[in-house]
Amino acid sequence: MSRGFSADDVATQAGRRFLVTGANAGIGFEVSRVLAARGAHVIVACRDGDKAEGAINRIRADVPGAELSFQPLDLADLDQVRDAAKAIVAGPRIDVLVNNAGVMIPPKTLTEQGYELQFGVNHLGTFAFTGLVHPHVDDRIVITGSIAHKSGTMDYSDLSASRGYHNWSRYQMSKLANLLFMFELDRRLSAAGRATQAIGCHPGVALTELQRHLPLPLRALTPLASPFFNSAAQGAWPTLQAATGAHVQGGDYLGPQGLGEVTGRSGPARATRMARDPKLARELWMRSIELTGVDPGL
Repeated sequence: MSRGFSADDVATQAGRRFLVTGANAGIGFEVSRVLAARGAHVIVACRDGDKAEGAINRIRADVPGAELSFQPLDLADLDQVRDAAKAIVAGPRIDVLVNNAGVMIPPKTLTEQGYELQFGVNHLGTFAFTGLVHPHVDDRIVITGSIAHKSGTMDYSDLSASRGYHNWSRYQMSKLANLLFMFELDRRLSAAGRATQAIGCHPGVALTELQRHLPLPLRALTPLASPFFNSAAQGAWPTLQAATGAHVQGGDYLGPQGLGEVTGRSGPARATRMARDPKLARELWMRSIELTGVDPGL
């Protein structure tokens, strides 16, 4: 029986190019650090140039000579998503796109186009960016899900949250959308005869900056709970397996192997029947084209 995948299992990535969204902190930072240490060129894609520079400097302090570059990317603004995609497509081809960036349970906030932030960033921004750059990606497209998808339902009736806002249910919906998108993207890439594959992953419960919107009493308990959850470095293992694992195939979904998929080394994870529903996925695909104005052409 496999012991599971960790950062130690990442083979050399010399000569390969990875784009990691949300790479300045948390799991995205840890993924970028490991990839850089294995010889990859990593494009750090995030909103804040100062934070990106700080992340790049921290990685280079740990990995002298690391090949890193910065690409501005704000998934909460579809106009900026288009600008970033245009810049990427104008450059060298990418081996792996790692869609890591996301937000979790923030106060009610809208994207520049007026969508609730979690659905807007976690799904629509990811859909649009992937839809624009996928022809430029040669090997894999990684999409990050969550255990939270298991309680999610798709509801398109109030995407601006004008009638009410419950942060957890909106987060759960966005994570269900991530997996519906991943499975549908892989089906369409395969049907188009593309070698590029879509792969899903989730970090279990990892202590990262995503927890900053938790209620204060829960945030205060985080240090006490840390022995029971993944660190950011451990939470990065499923993403690293999805991006580099030798035996990973399109449509695979990976996560921690511990009880409840909360912690541990990476391996096969469980996606709900709803997340694997092709009819729901097709509906989401078409609605996402309408909402973003981006047609991936698949």
